[in-house]
Amino acid sequence: MEAANPIMSRNNIGTPEEYRKRKVALISGISGQDGSYLCEFLLAKGYFVHGIIRRSSSFNTGRLEHLYKDQHQKPNMILHYGDLTDATNLAYIISQVQPTEIYNLGAQSHVKVSFEMSEYTGDVDGLGTLRILDAIRTAGLEKHVRFYQASTSELYGKVLETPQRETTPFYPRSPYGVAKLYAYWITVNYREAYGMYACNGILFNHESPRRGRTFVTRKISRAVAEIHLGLSDCIYLGNIDAKRDWGHANDYIEGMWLMLQQDEPEDFVLASGETHPVREFVEKAFSHVDIQLRWEGKEDNEVGICTKTGRTLVRVDPRYYRPTEVELLHGDPTKAQTKLGWKRKVDFPSLVEEMVKADIQILQTPGVNQN
Repeated sequence: MEAANPIMSRNNIGTPEEYRKRKVALISGISGQDGSYLCEFLLAKGYFVHGIIRRSSSFNTGRLEHLYKDQHQKPNMILHYGDLTDATNLAYIISQVQPTEIYNLGAQSHVKVSFEMSEYTGDVDGLGTLRILDAIRTAGLEKHVRFYQASTSELYGKVLETPQRETTPFYPRSPYGVAKLYAYWITVNYREAYGMYACNGILFNHESPRRGRTFVTRKISRAVAEIHLGLSDCIYLGNIDAKRDWGHANDYIEGMWLMLQQDEPEDFVLASGETHPVREFVEKAFSHVDIQLRWEGKEDNEVGICTKTGRTLVRVDPRYYRPTEVELLHGDPTKAQTKLGWKRKVDFPSLVEEMVKADIQILQTPGVNQN
């Protein structure tokens, strides 16, 4: 179905039911891993998609380039320059676009960087959410727009219960987690105070070949590909015993959408229900290029050695430790499975294999986007 983007009269936007028939989505963070997958998903469902991107001196839309091909013939996606720190800009975009659904995926999302840029992280990840919620109200759309807030398993931090579910107490361990905690509660507060359809999706770690190269999973898959092709000698990592609940980003996108299709707004955990240490991710990644590792040493001096050649391929580097570490994240997706009918499709071994193969292909293909 061809998408349309009608703008309704400011004085007659109709009932919420009439308004929602337009299927117009606004995505902050559309150029990121989750945003690009969500854009594809919504376009396939007949939505007209608007995205917010930050102005940059270099192109930052590599993950969306394949969606531009027919925009001159049948435009169904528009990108707007904007920033979660600019309330006036956000209010203007929302009042002009008149979205039926807003997905707030934009963030300073790197946990370790948040210790170095704590004020900026709080401004973007915490107050940025407030600015969008206030912009919805300023446009008079609080009864018409459905709002999704990208929450995070980092809220649980120093976990007080395993596995973690919607009712588990929060104990964030980073400026990123604390900023997201504010975003979580301001979303709940506006839902309760103003009757807004506003949901938090508490997503556990979700990866893909589109993951940024500074995140540990993509750092590993990229390094394994480089070592396999003779382009690198070793990978340096921080805490390889930290345990995470990893899934595929493309599976989690459907869960975001499903949260906004319910009769009443609720918060949901999306997770695989499994936990794996970083060490296991490293081992499986190398196994896909026929390299087996053995581990020697302890703590800062631990290394991963190729069993065939004796070469050291993995080293622990304390520079990559977080000031306060999150040792274990393990989600319970029962509520999402029961109420939304959601479940992950890609298992852990398949996820690792896909990422390694994708990075090998990227390195072997001249001109392919390297993000």
